[in-house]
Amino acid sequence: MNKDKEATATGTSLNGSSDGVIHRTGPSSSRGPSNNTQNNNNNNSAVPNKDAQPDAITNSDTSSSLDTTEQLKRSFRKKYRHVEAVHSSSTPSCLSHDATETPSFLGFRNLMVIVLVVGNLRLVIENIQKYGVLICVGCHDFRKTDIQLGLCLYFLIPCHLLIAYAIESIAAAQAKYERARSDKRDGSTSPTEDEHNRFQSTWKMVWVAHAINVTYVLVFTSYIVYYKIHHPLIGTLTEIHAVIVWLKTASYAFTNRDLRHAYLHPVKGKLDALPEIYKQCPYPNNITMGNLVYFWWAPTLVYQPAYPRADKIRWIFVFKRLGEGICLSVFIWFASAQYATPVLINSLDKIASLDYPSILERLLKLSTISLVIWLAGFFALFQSFLNALAEVTRFGDRSFYDPWWNSESLGMYWRTWNKPVYQFFRRHVYSPMRSRGWSHKVASLTVFLVSAILHELLVGVPTHNLIGVAFLGMFLQLPLIQLTQPLEKMKSNSGKLLGNTIFWVSFTILGQPFAALMYFYAWQAKYGSVSKVMAAAAAHPPAYATCPA
Repeated sequence: MNKDKEATATGTSLNGSSDGVIHRTGPSSSRGPSNNTQNNNNNNSAVPNKDAQPDAITNSDTSSSLDTTEQLKRSFRKKYRHVEAVHSSSTPSCLSHDATETPSFLGFRNLMVIVLVVGNLRLVIENIQKYGVLICVGCHDFRKTDIQLGLCLYFLIPCHLLIAYAIESIAAAQAKYERARSDKRDGSTSPTEDEHNRFQSTWKMVWVAHAINVTYVLVFTSYIVYYKIHHPLIGTLTEIHAVIVWLKTASYAFTNRDLRHAYLHPVKGKLDALPEIYKQCPYPNNITMGNLVYFWWAPTLVYQPAYPRADKIRWIFVFKRLGEGICLSVFIWFASAQYATPVLINSLDKIASLDYPSILERLLKLSTISLVIWLAGFFALFQSFLNALAEVTRFGDRSFYDPWWNSESLGMYWRTWNKPVYQFFRRHVYSPMRSRGWSHKVASLTVFLVSAILHELLVGVPTHNLIGVAFLGMFLQLPLIQLTQPLEKMKSNSGKLLGNTIFWVSFTILGQPFAALMYFYAWQAKYGSVSKVMAAAAAHPPAYATCPA
């Protein structure tokens, strides 16, 4: 027997049946006969028809029944609020290691930024109250010769790129001549022994010329900075410029060497193996002054005949990035002069007396401001300046860094924070050594050895103190990389968290602050207050002390 349910708000009535199936009927009418007829028709629809096909029940009827059932459930839930199932499944806490999804830490990031700003602002205010305003625009110790030599080197250093262009122009002309006089082959065979020997002899001469050129730019600039330029800021900028040109010149020589070999030996498959983008400017068409000048100003250390290019220059974007860079540079200057310098000066006597607890306290105090200065410098260089330069040159690839702050090991940090340098060493040092049969450890050791030497040149030469702290700080990264590499490969979040913690501790406390203290002390011992105290003590030695009664 069917029992009529009460009508819904839409005028649809529900008929229950003994088999538990709910049948939907049409809207009721005020007319009695027609209403009865309609109900009879609806009731008869529940009776199976022997002539009906199996697909008589359509998907719309099924979905309609499901919608009605869901409406009933919702109405029941609204009526019985106290029986709602709050705990219906096993769910871990979002900060637990067994959480299935990693929560977003955007709020914590904002909190840490606020804490850094407020905490350092309090320290700066306390510093101003204690020492007064130490900012002096007109106070500087620039020597006239420092500025003159710095400007001269700024224009002389890029000349080595022009020398590299002249060397490659001669090599390209020689390659065209060799290509013309060689036997015409269909490219299906490898180069003959005579062709291979001629290429090797030519490459040796080109290699020697490039080696002399790149060595001279680094040695000559380092000599002038170390012995002739007194101010460390001018010396640092000059040395950075020399290292950049050194890296660019080396990349220009190595890349054109391989392109010249492929041009002289057009074996089938080898030319096709070259990157597709190189077809926009094949060798030797890339050996032009315009191509070199673009590479000189492009925000990359790796040479390519062609790069991905943007369609137009967005000057509003350029001005925004330049404004960011200028504001951050002023902030770095203010924080260094007002806060970092007093901390360094107050650490000199602690280092001289080897007061290790006080030295540790100075390191911890210096770590905060050094981290803020470094982060501001990173953003100013990689986000503001390089993006502005890329926009002006229409350089398309703006991936100058990856999210290094999430590094789960020291190796990941060195691969992601400075991608132009990483790409240079991987392309021109690590990969060629691996292709020649060297092991991963030897290739990595070579990369960090060269990088450690360059770090010592960038820090020790401008400060006139080659004490090896920057070299060891870079070279000793290899044991830390080996220590944290297993943590990076762990699937659990605890290993990644531990690796990221080791990275931040070694970076913020044991790395930069210690190096800053050592080089500042060495500078003061050679030119500053420490040297004056030592000279005064040597000129007027103290009398022998006697024990009190």
